Amino acid sequence: MASPVLPLSLLLLFAILSNTFADPVPLQDTCVADLSSGVTINGFVCKPSNKVTADDFFFDGLKNPGRITSPLGTAVTPAFVLSIPGLNTLGASQARVDFAPGGSNPPHIHPRATEMIYILEGELEVGFITTANVLITRTITLGETFVFPKGLVHFQINNGVKNAAMLVSFNSQLPGIQSIAFTLFTASPPVQTMCWLRRFKLGLRRLIILSRDLLRPPIMSFRDLLRSPDNVNWVTYF
Repeated sequence: MASPVLPLSLLLLFAILSNTFADPVPLQDTCVADLSSGVTINGFVCKPSNKVTADDFFFDGLKNPGRITSPLGTAVTPAFVLSIPGLNTLGASQARVDFAPGGSNPPHIHPRATEMIYILEGELEVGFITTANVLITRTITLGETFVFPKGLVHFQINNGVKNAAMLVSFNSQLPGIQSIAFTLFTASPPVQTMCWLRRFKLGLRRLIILSRDLLRPPIMSFRDLLRSPDNVNWVTYF
């Protein structure tokens, strides 16, 4: 009877070699995203090479400050694959973020990318929180750089009296973003109210106030709470 050790050894060797010699780069010179294609893959299908032009690799949207209209006091100009189809499969993208005095890019994560920022103007307080709940933060100014590790909660705040701006680089063509507050308060279907009250130890009135700026109507009214199946011991949370 053959020993089971040999097949297991071969399987282990195959796994090691697969990780060692797998292609870490595109298999062709370019794979310009065909954004009009209805084919769904991890990324975008390639446009025919005879239809590729220089415009597929060009974007001029980062050279000028963005128009700040957000209540957060920021303007984000992305330069992702949706704006530069030539980025498809290249694992890189950029963005520009402009901050009014007091503006902030509140706690958020990028699930698919590490982020590196370069200060173009002014100064920002920046930081991220490790999985051990340790805050790593400092103030950076014109010409300085800071890095946010992939997947960790991070933020930027303009505490100055003048505008600030930063250039952002990602190691993903489409890094994705989840704003912590917006994601939690606007999930569909919504997160159960009692989960909020218990986990964050908030009174219902405070919870509704916090949700008003993110969602209209707020997550739940007092009357709805009384009718909710998750209203156990609700009185203790007022």
